[in-house]
Amino acid sequence: MATEIGNKLNLIDVAKMLDPSGNIGPVAEILSETNPIIEDIPWKEGNLPTGHRIIQRASIPTPTWRKLNEGVTDTKATTKQIDETCGMLEAYCSVDKKIADLNGNTAAFRAGQDKAHIEGMSQEFSDTLFYGNALTAPEEFNGLSVRTNALGTYVLGGGGTDDGTDCTSIFLVGWGPIYGIFPRASKAGLVMEDKGQVTLGDATNGWYEGYRTHYVWESGLAVEDARYLVRLANIDGSALATYGASSDSSINLIQYMIQMQNLLPNQNACRPVFYVSRTVKTWLDIMIQDKHNVYLTLNDYAGRPTTFFRGIPVKQCDSIVSTESQVS
Repeated sequence: MATEIGNKLNLIDVAKMLDPSGNIGPVAEILSETNPIIEDIPWKEGNLPTGHRIIQRASIPTPTWRKLNEGVTDTKATTKQIDETCGMLEAYCSVDKKIADLNGNTAAFRAGQDKAHIEGMSQEFSDTLFYGNALTAPEEFNGLSVRTNALGTYVLGGGGTDDGTDCTSIFLVGWGPIYGIFPRASKAGLVMEDKGQVTLGDATNGWYEGYRTHYVWESGLAVEDARYLVRLANIDGSALATYGASSDSSINLIQYMIQMQNLLPNQNACRPVFYVSRTVKTWLDIMIQDKHNVYLTLNDYAGRPTTFFRGIPVKQCDSIVSTESQVS
């Protein structure tokens, strides 16, 4: 069946890729983002065709102090089931064979397209990991924000208000009790399949030869123990920018992050990581220079200079926006 051609590469697109010598030049990936959370996620195969069922302890028995010559009643523990769902993130790249072959380096041309598509898939997955909501978008999975969308013991408020311009959050995730999932009998991670040379259709039911690549990522998020997910919401970015000034109105990030860390039930039972926006990361790094600072350090982590807060890595994720709605 013929298809529309609006999203297929044309000669104008190709011309924008050529360097002065007429070859496919390196592309400056100015739209790329930093989202190291993707590298941190531990993955498990789900026990359902479309996700993963978690069995949680709902209650524990309450024993009774017994008196002599008196009995006690039977007690029992209870459990509950939670089904975590996966979403299917997919994309196709189709290009006219003549366009791909123009400069005699078909492989390089297609590799450039693959790189862009993989970056797009990674950004969409990371955005969903933080802000996915299966209630409003059933094709997605529930991310971190929808699970922490009301102030409470594990969701702290930083005092910012909902003006729609500069509210952001810090997420503390204890990986282990929290992990990524993929459906039973499917593959983990992003899968790229080169379909090779195929026959493509245009908008007028005409046919031509081309190349096609299929990208698919079946994934979800499972939270076995919600106590290992802590959020500091309502951080006012404008106020944070006044840190150290005479009119300082920023929140005390250090005090809040200490509270967040101490809310984790058992730091030895997880791999904790703080995830912050670019704005928050910038000001935390500035705080490292404060001579009174004893909590923030800059250390080597997996060969990269990384900010640490009391031994926990702090990582910038560009998917964390500065335009969050106020959490109440």
